[in-house]
Amino acid sequence: LDEIFYKPLPVAIMLIVYGVLFIVVEKHNAGKKPSVTKISQLSVQMLLWIGFFQMLALIPGTSRSGATIVGALILGVSRTVAAEFTFVLAIPVMFGASLLKLVKFGLNFTGTEAMILLIGMVTAFVSSIIVIQFLMGYIKKHDFKVFGYYRIVLGILVILYALFLA
Repeated sequence: LDEIFYKPLPVAIMLIVYGVLFIVVEKHNAGKKPSVTKISQLSVQMLLWIGFFQMLALIPGTSRSGATIVGALILGVSRTVAAEFTFVLAIPVMFGASLLKLVKFGLNFTGTEAMILLIGMVTAFVSSIIVIQFLMGYIKKHDFKVFGYYRIVLGILVILYALFLA
């Protein structure tokens, strides 16, 4: 997939497509009461569909969390639950991806390299907790349209970069 899609134009297209999806889904759901307001209410069928949306993130330019959130919103899940589930779902995914990269690059680290890696992991974990808390607070008061507009603008910038600067 990377060989085919990891180029500026496909990445830009996916940025824009998911940006539009965020806006369309939010407008469609405006004023509607979500059918799922707690993670415990997610059915196996819903979880499988959300997992399907997550697989779409294999295409470069598609945000893993954006894909799962859009999928959950389409299924009638509340914004808060969609975001919470996406963050929970990220734990095994990120752990697995990190483990694969460690194995790919080999586990031959010097003591200094291992310490730097450990400090980086702890720093990334702490900063992710802070960012997640901020985003959850934001999501409780706002919709995802701003993320849609951000993705559209970024997609346009990537296209302009590819056309004029690359």
